[in-house]
Amino acid sequence: MTRPDPQRLRRTMALVGLYVLSVVIALTLAAVLIAITGGPWQKVLKALLDGSLLKPGRWGDTLAGATPLLVVALGAIIATRAGLVNIGQEGQLTVGAAAAAVVCTSFSGPFALVAGLVAGVVGGAVWAALAALLKFGRKVPEVITTLLLVFVASQGTGYLLTRTFLLLDPDPNKPNRSQTSAQLGTSTRIGRIHLFGNEIPWTVVGALVLAIVVSVVLHRTVWGFRLTVLGRNARTAQRIGVPVVIAGATALALSGGVAGLAGAVMLTSGSANFRLTPGFSNNVGWEGLLVALVARNRPLMCIPVAFVFGALRTGAGFLASTGVERSIVDVVRALLVLAMLVPPAILALWERRTSPPPAPVSTDEPIVSVVTA
Repeated sequence: MTRPDPQRLRRTMALVGLYVLSVVIALTLAAVLIAITGGPWQKVLKALLDGSLLKPGRWGDTLAGATPLLVVALGAIIATRAGLVNIGQEGQLTVGAAAAAVVCTSFSGPFALVAGLVAGVVGGAVWAALAALLKFGRKVPEVITTLLLVFVASQGTGYLLTRTFLLLDPDPNKPNRSQTSAQLGTSTRIGRIHLFGNEIPWTVVGALVLAIVVSVVLHRTVWGFRLTVLGRNARTAQRIGVPVVIAGATALALSGGVAGLAGAVMLTSGSANFRLTPGFSNNVGWEGLLVALVARNRPLMCIPVAFVFGALRTGAGFLASTGVERSIVDVVRALLVLAMLVPPAILALWERRTSPPPAPVSTDEPIVSVVTA
């Protein structure tokens, strides 16, 4: 029986302590802010817990809300592993949802549902591939192009919802100012699991499987090893036979495809009442990126982190029901999200100061034979 590593145990305890301290400070600041504005600060924590876990049916909604956050985070990790910064998940998710809406409102049946999910992947991948084309074709930094494409996606999908021959609902009884797509039929909706009074979409199971698959692929395959080397040192990757342009473009497009899948999952599992609407993404792309940052780009760690972020999203609604102003609710949620980001940042800075410099990557012949095998 192997003995636990004392250094790793101390590191884990320190991280847990930092999380607890950060959350306590965030809740204290939130209580002070609510008290200043005249709200019932004593009910802050209880409302968050009731809205996310304790009230009947709430933890099922939390799982449903955490699912797209987890999927987006997994896509962000793929790009980061290749040394690329994809911050356009919000736009890629929107394009994926629009592509899925086109398919699922035009056809019906289980095959249409599968085709809609595939269309979401393709839409997000194509949108991210535009940034990859500019990155490797014109040397434009992907951190700029992916961000700017978010606004293009928002305006583009908004235009689709202004014409009935595109995505606008043609129902004559619908008010003209209500710009939404037609509602998905029952045959193009993802089913739900009924468990202990909670309704949990099957996408929760799919997201967990996807997290395991991404973890295995990135850590246990040659392709994952190539991405890791590419992310560490592109010149070294090129020397050992990694096609830098192809690998990087593939990683960025795949990252966008996973974000597009998150948009298709949101649409087909019930977001916005199974309709595409303006602002459909609802900041899921940005928060999914935060999930990846808090989890320090580890796929399996994204599972609990996404659940916490999902709980903050669902609990915020109950916080508003206590009489707290909506703007204050958003500030409270932002404080709690910031509390989740601080501990990993502190730990990373501490490790950078105390750890020895990493050994250079070897490019000896044995590594070449492993990669090219």
